[in-house]
Amino acid sequence: DFVLLAALFVFGIVFALPTFYGEDPAIQILSQESNKDSLLNQASNLLKQAEIPYQSSRIDNQTVKIVFNSVEEQLTAKQLLDKSFDKDTIVALNAAEKTPKWLTAVGAEPMKLGLDLKGGVHFLLKVDVPSAINNRLNNQFKSLIMELDQAGTNYQVIQKPEDHRFIIEFAQSDAWKNLQKSINRLLPELKYESKSSTLVSFETDPRAVEQTTDYTLDQTIQILNNRINELGVAEAVIQRQGSHNISVDLPGIQDTAKAKELLGSNASLRFQMVDTQNEPTYGIPNTSIIQYLNTPVLIKDEVILSGESITYASAQLQDMKPSVHIRLGGGGENIFFKRTSQNVNQPMATIFIEKKPKEMEVDGELIKQWVLKEEIINIATINEPLAHSFQITGLRSMEYAEKLAQLLRSGSLATPFEIVEETTIGPSLGRANINKGIQSLMIGSALVVVFMLAYYRLFGLVANIALVLNIFLIIALLSMLKATLTLAGIAGIVLTVGMAVDANVLINERIREELRRGLSPLASINAGYDRAFSTIVDANITTLIVAGILFLLGSGTVKGFAVTLIIGVLASMVTAIFVTRILIYLIYVKAYGTKT
Repeated sequence: DFVLLAALFVFGIVFALPTFYGEDPAIQILSQESNKDSLLNQASNLLKQAEIPYQSSRIDNQTVKIVFNSVEEQLTAKQLLDKSFDKDTIVALNAAEKTPKWLTAVGAEPMKLGLDLKGGVHFLLKVDVPSAINNRLNNQFKSLIMELDQAGTNYQVIQKPEDHRFIIEFAQSDAWKNLQKSINRLLPELKYESKSSTLVSFETDPRAVEQTTDYTLDQTIQILNNRINELGVAEAVIQRQGSHNISVDLPGIQDTAKAKELLGSNASLRFQMVDTQNEPTYGIPNTSIIQYLNTPVLIKDEVILSGESITYASAQLQDMKPSVHIRLGGGGENIFFKRTSQNVNQPMATIFIEKKPKEMEVDGELIKQWVLKEEIINIATINEPLAHSFQITGLRSMEYAEKLAQLLRSGSLATPFEIVEETTIGPSLGRANINKGIQSLMIGSALVVVFMLAYYRLFGLVANIALVLNIFLIIALLSMLKATLTLAGIAGIVLTVGMAVDANVLINERIREELRRGLSPLASINAGYDRAFSTIVDANITTLIVAGILFLLGSGTVKGFAVTLIIGVLASMVTAIFVTRILIYLIYVKAYGTKT
């Protein structure tokens, strides 16, 4: 028991300490400039000339980071550097941790702060889910047409896939009846309704539509997480909001341009063969024309490899020229190998595709449509069949190669999104929220401590020690679980402070009852804890059930409140039931021995 008590105190203090060290305000500079040392020297000289003091400067993960003593110096420096550097250089507000190395060596990290406490950028993204559903219906339409052609069925397409349905008219009334069983087996998600003996309407099953929606949003969240983690923003909060929207919070970032760069673009990559047999003119079946180095190039429509098949990509220097090394493994390698085997010594184009929303006027109304931009980034001759790994060469710069490799590693979006809302929260507002939250926690805790000391004396002192340990344990667990603390989370901690003392009040009153019944002090202590145990557990379990429902059904601040409440309740049960009992037993044995 004593070893467990000591371990709890050490764990709580060690893993909570990094949070109390805090962070220093800093500035992060990102640029296409390959010489980072030159960029660092330029920024340092500008700050010295303007007499803006700073703690330190360094190159961290290919970006320049400058650390300051105060937020005022940080903001002044940002204004100066924004004016001094060109538009391609991004100057973003950041933070530098002050945690000692001996704490980071044991895995202790500061608790993450949410957008309302740290400041940063919030985005609401609208995902183009209808296009994903239409794509699924298009695939089903193509599969059905292929089956009808192979079966030699006479038919006519009355309505192509649109508005979640398509309509086919059969030449004979029994033609569709003969194919129903095989189509049901091949395309179980395709539902149909007979409009007449020969006219059939097809649509995707509602459950399949729901599955497509969930998959599209989940895939987008995963890719956004990958992209942001690639760039070292580990505190991002990305979660689904509604049926078509995704909420993205990037704490500590104040520059919306930088934030948009972190999210990346609606871009993907694909590989297609160049048509060398025909002149690049319009009207040639199954081809399209794309400009490359101001010259039209005829591209075959068949995609022999897409970005979804790429599992890893890294930027390298090949013969002192920038290139991207690619490994495959996501499917599609067999087709890629087959097509490259058939086209040895033929040119293959690497095409970068980006979708952007654009406002267009249709019938006097402004509507948003997705505009597709295609760019050939490389045309290379296939020297040998390509299988699981190959290289893209001929890129314009090493910076461009690194950006392309980063995009391929994180994944390409199957469905585009647009930013429909963006909000920037300043660090000063976040600091004010932290101060108010800490102030409320300190006032609440102080009142509880005074009450427990005045009413329960020695037992109140033990409860207060357990209360302090409880707060340390909550902070330590939040840090270990990498949970994000918000203003609502601080409210959850304040609530658990009261709940932790509530358990001690129950125990102390039980002990008083046993003493009035004439039991010895040690027997009263044991009886008080034993009889209060079931009541405390019942009360806390009901609270945990409610907190669990809040976590599952809530989002944003509600979920943050639920997380701290769950952790706080579990920590308070440990401290109120076990820690106080061990401490009281130690004090009693020291004073009176083991006599009952």
